[in-house]
Amino acid sequence: MISHVNKLGTVRVGGSNKVRIMGILNTSPESFYKKSISVGKQKIIDTVHSMEEEGADFIDVGGMSTAPYLATMISEKIEMARIVNAIKIIQRTTNLPISVDTCRAAVAKEALELGVDIINDVTGLKYDTMMPKIIERYSPSLILCAYSKKIITGNQLQETKQLLKKSLEIAKSAKIARSRIVLDPAIGFFRKKGRNPFFTKINSDWVKRDLLILENLRSIKLNTPLLISVSNKSFIGKILKRENPSNRLAGSLTAEAVCVLNGADIIRTHNVAETKEAITIS
Repeated sequence: MISHVNKLGTVRVGGSNKVRIMGILNTSPESFYKKSISVGKQKIIDTVHSMEEEGADFIDVGGMSTAPYLATMISEKIEMARIVNAIKIIQRTTNLPISVDTCRAAVAKEALELGVDIINDVTGLKYDTMMPKIIERYSPSLILCAYSKKIITGNQLQETKQLLKKSLEIAKSAKIARSRIVLDPAIGFFRKKGRNPFFTKINSDWVKRDLLILENLRSIKLNTPLLISVSNKSFIGKILKRENPSNRLAGSLTAEAVCVLNGADIIRTHNVAETKEAITIS
């Protein structure tokens, strides 16, 4: 199944367009992958310059880690301050579209007030009840992740598809055109247990779940482009016995190449230059 051509911000994605790259810029010192952290004006400027030169099509900025196995919940005020500061620096540094990784409506509102193009909600608009209202008011492009507040016990492939459909319905009720939406099956966010509210509980093997999704990306596309984020994720560490995320580069690039071969339209990554090479070969 070929995904329709959509626009994420100003960039065309899906269909016969080349695979796009989203560079990850974390302003949260508690993030799981320490090399991705950019705190301080000059570090953010340097990171953004590097990502642009290396071939990123978007910059995805986050102010709070949502890794399920970390207790990284911070106040809305701190998350907002980090993101607003970063957005202003990024906007002075590049014209690349900015995606803001948040599931809090107040944070999204501040980012959208600054002219951000894209909201990347790891809970697919389901965590904060005010998020759909903010989305309707500002009408950004959306990245919607599979997410449930309830435990998922059925077929992981079908359940993921249903969760994505539900987020599409919420986006539709917020009057966002399907042509400005990208889906994300939330690799790494389906776990048996976690330490924050941003993951989906399952009662089966989470590594098998992630691998099942990656093998069957085309079957969950729902005629919508797919963004996949596997960079340095836990399943790679489990398979390769690499506990430190910094030792997962080869595994990450291989997984990203598999994703592209299986139908991914956007790769969200910590390693822009290396990912660019891997997906060019793919």
